Parts: sequence; structure tokens; C-alpha cells
Amino acid sequence: MAKRKICIITGTRAEYGLLYWLMKKIQQDLDLELQIIATGMHLSPEFGLTYKQIEEDGFIINEKVEMLLSSDTPTAVAKSVGLGTIGFSESLSRLKPDLIIILGDRFELLSVAQTALLLKIPIAHIHGGEKTFGAYDDSIRHAITKMSYLHFVSTDEHRKRVIRLGEHPSRVFNVGAPGVENIKKLNLLTKCELEESLEISLQEPLFLITHHPTTLSQNPIEGTVELLEALDHFENATIIFTKANADDHGREINKLIAKFVSNDLNKRKMFDSLGQLRYLSLLKYASVSVGNSSSGLLEAPYLKTPTVNIGDRQKGRVRPESVFDCSPNSIEIIKTIRKAMEYSFQEKEKYEIFGDGDTSMKIIEILKNTVINSPMKEFYDGE
Repeated sequence: MAKRKICIITGTRAEYGLLYWLMKKIQQDLDLELQIIATGMHLSPEFGLTYKQIEEDGFIINEKVEMLLSSDTPTAVAKSVGLGTIGFSESLSRLKPDLIIILGDRFELLSVAQTALLLKIPIAHIHGGEKTFGAYDDSIRHAITKMSYLHFVSTDEHRKRVIRLGEHPSRVFNVGAPGVENIKKLNLLTKCELEESLEISLQEPLFLITHHPTTLSQNPIEGTVELLEALDHFENATIIFTKANADDHGREINKLIAKFVSNDLNKRKMFDSLGQLRYLSLLKYASVSVGNSSSGLLEAPYLKTPTVNIGDRQKGRVRPESVFDCSPNSIEIIKTIRKAMEYSFQEKEKYEIFGDGDTSMKIIEILKNTVINSPMKEFYDGE
């Protein structure tokens, strides 16, 4: 019997880190054939050419789809989607996968999904059913859900939401969050190893900052200046930044951060990409995670690190009680950081809400045992 060809498509450092264990299991399975397409930020020197990490991890990249322009205006992002559609149509036609897997809600994946739909290639979508009102990712996520055949969600609430969108319950599976599996399986670096790798002393308090544009706002960089003003009040803190994504105005945020970091290179540092191992290790030792990244809501709680979530980018997303929301106001950010650092992780069920870390094995079993005769489906109206 011919192997089922599973094509995983990845465009960012964070997304690849979440897909790593699933890719490994597909690669090792005798009944499956792994195909990989790298795109987006992976192929950009500005964001660290992170496709090299994929290759260093022992994977073969079958296709590379260039689609990212050197501009972050809404027009440039829209053009990138168009370029991606052209590139994916060519790559997928060559690879002829039996099914593609995509994770999340970025604009690169919109290109993938619409192309696969037109080529009649079934899609398995990870992390559907979630809500993030502050970014157009929210609409992209739901659009991908409607173009996908299989759905791998992270909580029962998200499963119910996908079903309410008209997807049949037999094709919607709660497998937990892939990020939890990373935490359970990776041998995280010691603090000394991390300091050596990052070339900075990680004195406490240690802040890990990941701040992305709020793409649906009239001011997509809202909260950035206020965040940096707030961080200036913590004179003794070691502050590590990861670059904003290549969304609308992401480069503006990175320029502001670079200027802030340059004022104190002994205690501040910005990285194009930390990679999953260094990022999670740093998240483990951080006194607090600050910004508006989903990692502060999903991974940070499992590492017992409190999170200060700024503004509306993650509004609507399910969150543990270790996440403290605040407005994009410097005084509020200062108060909330101090409050978050006092949080005590005691009742596990209140902060570990995204599964037990066996996501990839659950997905593999479903991929191997699900019969897909056609990617076409009917709208499910409920019982």
C-alpha cells in the first residue's frame, strides 16, 4: 500500500517549533511520507533565515515558496498573499500530497488554504476555533476552518466553536496544544547554558518581551511606546526581546525596540529568532512574560511564568488565571507587571488548560485511520 503523503507548510519560527514533534513522528512512521514547504519569514535574512534550523534538525525541505516583500504595509501583505498563491499552486502541483497540515492563522496560511482548496487537496488545520479580536488573524483562522477537512483543536470550547461554524463533529478533534508537548519533551537549557548562548547575564527580574502589531487597530503599533516607557521604570531588570512578526507595521515596532535596547546593551537585547529551545528555556526562567503573543497564554503557564497581556490582540482567546490583561497604557503596564510577579502557581487545573502534551501522537493516529475520499464536505447544521 502506498504511503499517505502528508505535507506540512510552515512560515514562521514559532509555528515550526509547534510543529516539530508532529513532523518527527510523521518522518518516522512507516505508513506516512513527510513533505515540507518552507515559506514566509523562514526565507528572510531580516528574520534570521530560519529555514536553516529546519534543515539542521534533520528535515528535508521539499519546496521553498518566496512570498514575503520587504515592506509591512497592508498593500504589501496583500501582495504577499497573491505571491504565495502562485508559489503554492506550483509547489503543491509538483508534490501532489494526499493531505496538507497548517497551524494557526497567519496570512501565509490563507494563501496555502485557498490554493489547496482549488487543487482539491484536503487540509488538516491545527488551532482552529479560537478568537483574537485585535488582529485580522481572527478572520483568517475562521476562513481556514471553512476550507479545512480535519480540525485539531486545543480545548473542548474550541471544538464546540468549530462545530458551530458548520463542521461535522466526526472531523473535529480536541488534541490539546502542540506547545505543551514541546515543554514536556524538550530538554530545556540550564540558566548557565542559556546565558552562554545569549551572551548576556540573566539577572532578575528577567522580562521576556514579545510584542506584535494589533493589525485591526487604527494604530497597529498601539502600546509599543507605552510598553517601552513602562519597562524604563524597571532599571534593574534584564530585558530580552524577540522581534515582531512580519505583519502590518511589524518593522516599525522592531525599530522602536532596537532604539530602546541600544540605550543599555548590558541589560537589554533583541533577537531576530531565539528558536524554540532557547525561547522556552528563557520563558522558564523569566520573572514575567510581557507583550501580546499567544505564547504568554499557552506555553508560559505550563512553565509557571506569569504573563502580562497588553491590549486587544489576544482578546477573546481562552486564558488561564496566570494571565493578567491590561490596557496599552504605561502606568497600567507597570502596575500589572508588579501584580503578575506576585502570582503564585498553586492549583494546576487553573493554569494548565491546553492538554497533557501528547498532541502529535493523537494527530498521527487520526491521520492514519481517517478515510478521506474527497476534500469536499457539507455544512453541518447540528443534530
